[in-house]
Parts: sequence; C-alpha cells; structure tokens
Amino acid sequence: MHFKEGEVRIPSGCAILGVIDKSRKRFSGEDMIRAITVMHERGNGLGGGFAGYGIYPEYKDYYAFHVFYDDASIKKQCELFLDEHFDIINLSKIPTRKMSEIKDEPLIWRYFLAPHPTKLKSSQLDEREFVAKSVFKINTTIKGAYVFSSGKNMGVFKAVGYPEDVGRFYKLEEYEGYCFTAHGRYPTNTPGWWGGAHPFALLDYSVVHNGEISSYDANRRCIEMYGYKCTLLTDTEVITYIVDYLHRKKGLDFKEIASVIAAPFWNTIVNYPDEERKKCEYLRNAFASLLITGPFSIIIGCQDGMVALNDRLKLRPMVVAEKGDKVFVSTEECAIRVIEPNLDRIWAPKGGEAVIIKLEDERL
Repeated sequence: MHFKEGEVRIPSGCAILGVIDKSRKRFSGEDMIRAITVMHERGNGLGGGFAGYGIYPEYKDYYAFHVFYDDASIKKQCELFLDEHFDIINLSKIPTRKMSEIKDEPLIWRYFLAPHPTKLKSSQLDEREFVAKSVFKINTTIKGAYVFSSGKNMGVFKAVGYPEDVGRFYKLEEYEGYCFTAHGRYPTNTPGWWGGAHPFALLDYSVVHNGEISSYDANRRCIEMYGYKCTLLTDTEVITYIVDYLHRKKGLDFKEIASVIAAPFWNTIVNYPDEERKKCEYLRNAFASLLITGPFSIIIGCQDGMVALNDRLKLRPMVVAEKGDKVFVSTEECAIRVIEPNLDRIWAPKGGEAVIIKLEDERL
C-alpha cells in the first residue's frame, strides 16, 4: 500500500519546549501554554507538564515540595514524616481549576520546607543531600505518596492530559518565572499516569525528554548504586538522577555531563586535540554506564540556567533560537514563533552538541 504525504502520521515522539530569560526578567506561564498548544499532535493526552523557575520569590529560601497523594490517610502519614524532619513554613493545596479534560486527579499539595536543624545535624549530610534522601524515603516507603518536585524557588506541574489542558488545570497563567520548560507526552513503552508525566525533577534539576532510552536498565542499575531509586515507571526519570549525580555530587559542568550522557564516538575522540581527547577518554571510561543510548532530545532546567541536548545521531528534532536576553528551545520552530515571531537567530544543534544557556550572574 502506498501513502501520500500527510495521509499517515509517523510521529517522532513527544513535544518539548523551554524558554529562559538570561537577565532573570520574569514572564507569564501563559506564553508556555500558547506555545505548547501548537504541538498538540505530538501528544496523545497521556501526559503533559511544566517546570517553572523563579515562581516562588516570597519563599525562595525554602524547598518547595509538590506531592501527589492517593488519599487522605496517605497524606496524613506523609505529613507526619515531613513534620518530623522539616520545619513546615507553609502548606496548602496546589490551586487548580476543575476541567472535564483532566480526570482522576489525586490530592495535590504543596509544602514550603526547611530541614529541621537537629535532624540535619544528626544525619551528617549536607542540606541538599538530606532533602534528596527525604524525597526518596517518601517515594519508596509511603505507598501512594509521590514527591514530584523538591527544589527552591521552582516547581513542577504535571498530570495526565494534553499539556495545554494541564497548564489551564494548574492555572499556570497566574505564575511568573524567568525560565519555564514544557512537555507534551506520547508514551510508547511506559504507562501514562500522573507521576509518569514530564518534567521529572529532583531538587532544582528538571528534565523533559522526547525519545526513549535503550540503555535504561544499565543506566538505572548504575545510578541506583549511588542511592537513587527509580519509582515513577518512566525511563526519563533516570536522566534526572544522572544529571544530579554528575553535577551536584561529582562536580562536572554541563559540557562535561554532555560528554558522558551523549559521549562522542571513540573514532571521533581520537581526532581531538590532546587535552580534549584525554578528558573525553577519561569521562567515557569513568562513567561508561551513564552513557544514554537511543533517540533523545532533552531540556535540563536548573537554578543556574538551561541546557538542551540531542543524542549523538540527532534522532529527535530540536531547534534553538534567541531574541535579546531570551533563549528558546523547542521540538518545532512553530512553537517558538508563537511566543516571538521576530527572532535574532535560529539554528538546529548538531547531535551530541550541548546548548548551554546560563543566567547572566551564574556559571554552568
């Protein structure tokens, strides 16, 4: 059977989108809803979500936990744990609006927290490690409770649904931030459920991903040796923990991290200048089990900026654009043009080439 162009759709997966203002000027989440809407056909309604940075300036010194609960008894159990280990500065339901398109929502709560000084001291951990371990403790031992966002002055908002509906559900137009990422999901071999929607986050790191990870089992087994636990039934989750491990724990910068997860081929490395060749050889050997194989394009958000990266063969689309202090990353150019039709520059990064966008006063 022969098909003409347009008669059959062969999707190359999900929609991803990221926008950052390097000067930290905040803008409305409404822009993200409008932009992700034009990539509606890249999803199938089984997951959508957003991450926003700079959205909680009044609580910027506290960790913001966003939590899904299956029921009120689980919420009570989790809050006993939080009260024991943290000072709870504020807690409330995350504001949402009732929408027919969003069904079977869990209880969705938000907590602004600081580690309890006595608990933190007795743990002999630094503050961020204490918080990360607390997240994994809740997600692995309190069945039906899922901490899906845990950074400072940032938050993740996700659900089962098309992303534009998810944005309206969470009233994203009422939030302002200096950086947002967005995702429209087209799950292939993992379930569509609330915890499995993108972005995935730990502390201030968040990841949206188009593609699939052929190396997931090897990556998961490796990262779980360092205390991480994959509980959310989606391969993308492991990328977030790899980024946290390499950046926060091992001190790699994002150019080096790209050389681990999208490492150049050996026959490319041998042609590098001597110093660069030695570094790439070291990273490939030292972190061999963290090489991610399979088609992917990802956007990583963090407190210092935003990073975009394709797999080495560029098997998923990605375009990047600039306008003044703003940088845009998207699966499709049309989504960028919705926000900013008159761009200073637009280009498609090469496979394995990290696009690193740092805030004006930060280093990545």
